[in-house]
Formats: sequence, structure tokens, C-alpha cells
Amino acid sequence: MTAAQNSQTTDQLTASTQSEDIIIPPCDLWSDEPSLESDLHREQIELLLACLKWWWRERTDFYASGNLTIYFSPEHITTRDFRGPDFFVVLGVENRPRKSWILWAEQGKYPNVIIELLSDSTAKVDKEFKKQLYQDTFRTPEYFWFHPNTLEFKGFRLMGGKYQPIEATTSGWLWSQQLELFVGVHESKLRFFSPEGQLIPTPEERAIAAQQQTELAQQRVEELLARLKELEVEPDVSQQ
Repeated sequence: MTAAQNSQTTDQLTASTQSEDIIIPPCDLWSDEPSLESDLHREQIELLLACLKWWWRERTDFYASGNLTIYFSPEHITTRDFRGPDFFVVLGVENRPRKSWILWAEQGKYPNVIIELLSDSTAKVDKEFKKQLYQDTFRTPEYFWFHPNTLEFKGFRLMGGKYQPIEATTSGWLWSQQLELFVGVHESKLRFFSPEGQLIPTPEERAIAAQQQTELAQQRVEELLARLKELEVEPDVSQQ
């Protein structure tokens, strides 16, 4: 074997040994979040998810979830230094179910929007530690917090590397550039509003509206039939 061949073989063995030393972090981790503070917190998360997913029902380029672990560092798995926002949205990704959000399995994408639901026991962490984490590490463009009991509501937008308060409208809503929707309090719940100011409905609200339209149409038919009867005009039912 020539010196050149010896050198090539040595290089191949070294590369093989180095490749064996590479540890690939797990990409199939279950979420590891504690239970929610209250029914109000759970219902609020479900409300936000239901409304946004219906509004974006034709889109396939986003992922929205709540109370789901975000694993953002393989080193932090053993130290349990990971975070699970109450509600978050990631844009530009495949819309499919996941066990958790794992940064190294998702091209390093952090959430575009995060909403934390405050409680007396978590408010300090959400306003200080998490805000700093989302600003400096996640670099999440928009961060909101909402207290289901006191209705405290604030939002921040990342500008020049720092979170700046989002100015509220006269209705108290905050514009989300990422979602292209307003976020505001409606009947003691945090809700989404269209750019035109229309409330994004829940499935129940859509069903009620459809029922009301049906009842209104039926009422108009009955009123028309009664009017025709008064005029002694027989309605032509041959086309019905």
C-alpha cells in the first residue's frame, strides 16, 4: 500500500470514528407540560385555536397549538429547561399534528406569535422571565399576555431587538402584524377580529348565526304568504 493510500485510509477511519461520536438529539418527544391553571385557561386556549383554525381553514402553511412543549435546546432536555406557551403560532411550516414542537426537527423555527395566559402564580414569570426569553432567545416577533380573571391585556412587538408595547385602538384591540388580525377582549374572552373589525366566530356562534338566518328566512316567507292572503292572491306553488 502506498503512502497516499495509507493516508486516505487513515482519513476514512478518522471520519468514521468522528461520525460515530455524533449524537443526534431525539426528534420524537412528547409534550411535558403541567396541567392548566383553571377551566378559564383551558377554555381560552380552545377558543383561540378554534377561531384561528377556522379563519385560516384554507391555509396549510401554519401550525397553531397551546400548552405544548417547545424543545429549543437538546442540552436542556435533561435539565428540563424548556417552555410550553399557552398559545403559539408558527408560520411557514406544514400544518399537521405534532406531539411537541422540536426546534431541531423544524428547521430551527421559533413561534411567530405567543400568547401567555396569566394567573396569580405565573404572572411574574410570564411578565419577566418569559418575556425576556421570547425576546432574546426565541426572537418571537409578537408576544401578548392576557389574564382571564382580571382581563389585563398587553402586547409587544419586537423592534430593534427589543419588545415595544403595541398601541391599542380606541376599542382596546391590538393589531397583530404576524396574524393580520386584531386581538382584543370581547365578553371577558380574548378574541380575534378581522382587519375590518368583524369578530372571528366560534363554531357555536356560526351555528347560531346560521340558525337565525334560517329562522329569519322562514319568517319572511310566512309574512309574505300572510300578505298575499290578505290581498286574496293565491301563491303559485307549481314552481316549488
